[in-house]
Amino acid sequence: MKAQDFLPLTETSFFILLSLATTPKHGYAIIKEVEAMSAGRVVLAAGTLYSALRRMLEDGWIERVEDDLLSSDSRERKLYRLTDLGRRILELETERLHALVRLTSLRDARE
Repeated sequence: MKAQDFLPLTETSFFILLSLATTPKHGYAIIKEVEAMSAGRVVLAAGTLYSALRRMLEDGWIERVEDDLLSSDSRERKLYRLTDLGRRILELETERLHALVRLTSLRDARE
């Protein structure tokens, strides 16, 4: 499948990919960043996040990476990062959203 075949994204998927755009993160960090980016409007439950991450892993949008640090209970934390496909999907969705905003701005300017 091509990146554009996955569009449009759900808001949850968009925020998860956006959270992973800069650095690899573990689940809790994704939850906290999504909440911060959305000004508290999007609050991901653990089950929702991990279902989305599992689907994104299967579809090749993200991948797991090694975390050299152990969590406080000595378990390895699972870090996730965007793949090239995931980055392209995020870029295309961002372009799509920008086009919608431009369209709205043009319409508002005519009224």
